[in-house]
Amino acid sequence: MNADMAPTAAAERRDAAGRPPVRAATPTDAEAITRMRSAYVLSAPFTEDWVRQCTDELAPRLTPEGDARAFIVDAPDGTMAACALGLIHPVLPAPAYPQGLAARVHVVATRPDVRRRGYARAVVTALLDHLSHVEQVTLFELHSSVEAAPLYRELGFAGSPALMRMTRLHDPAGGGASGSTSTWTPELYAATVPKTTAFACVYFTDLDDRPLQLHSVYSPAHPWQLVGGTMDLGERPWETAVRECQEETGLTPPGPPRLLATVFGLPGAEWPHSTIGCVFDGGRLTAQQISGIALNPSEHDEVRVLPLDEWEALMPPRDFARLSAVESARRTGEAAYFGTWDWGNV
Repeated sequence: MNADMAPTAAAERRDAAGRPPVRAATPTDAEAITRMRSAYVLSAPFTEDWVRQCTDELAPRLTPEGDARAFIVDAPDGTMAACALGLIHPVLPAPAYPQGLAARVHVVATRPDVRRRGYARAVVTALLDHLSHVEQVTLFELHSSVEAAPLYRELGFAGSPALMRMTRLHDPAGGGASGSTSTWTPELYAATVPKTTAFACVYFTDLDDRPLQLHSVYSPAHPWQLVGGTMDLGERPWETAVRECQEETGLTPPGPPRLLATVFGLPGAEWPHSTIGCVFDGGRLTAQQISGIALNPSEHDEVRVLPLDEWEALMPPRDFARLSAVESARRTGEAAYFGTWDWGNV
């Protein structure tokens, strides 16, 4: 089987209920899980030394006596297509978690070539079911991307503004400024800087310059959306815009890229990271092109074209303000900066 056939074949492997086949991880899966984490979860991939160190640490923990549990979907060639890893740790008992056990969903990763096939849902569901029903864990923690947040909300998770995550790089009482300088590494520094989720969109209109948007099936907070989505690892903004456009509509936006707007939002209760995005001009579509749009039913269920002022009643104020800024940029030829698309304000 050649590489081009693998994603299609992987998508066809289902159990009797139509779900991807999932298996529990063993210590021999430690290296593959570590490499999935390095490639698709971390902001900077591991060096080979770190891969070996984390593999050696994880392997003995993926045993019945250990504190790590993971579930996997395999590709037909035997490589790992998706995985979810949870780490169990003790806490003081309370009525909500009488066994005194908590678990952190530490890694959820799917290879880019087999995404949008339900693999992440399958491995996360298997992990949560095992932790809940076998390990008796009732207190869970995870950190989610914007793209994955709808899935975790469906599985019962909710954001908490009370949570704070920090990395302590040195002991202020023992090292001081000179001590931190001597131990500086890119990985340690990267852990201290604010994290940002990046996205890219394409702005289409019809021949009468009426904005085109898609109706979301997964985000009640943002019911009408521009064509686009979150950047994958290694992508540049225009590459994201083209990929997302093809996945969501079947269209390929014409190049070269023309930037209409840069969008920025501060974190909030719904999402712990800032967001930054680029909106590119997709041009004007004919009625035939619009009627030929092929939606991804797992993301959108309607294409609509309306005059700008009629969009206002259908959208949250910040979403409409962003759309207005993009429309103005197209009309005037002057790129827009929309810097207040904050979480919690949209």
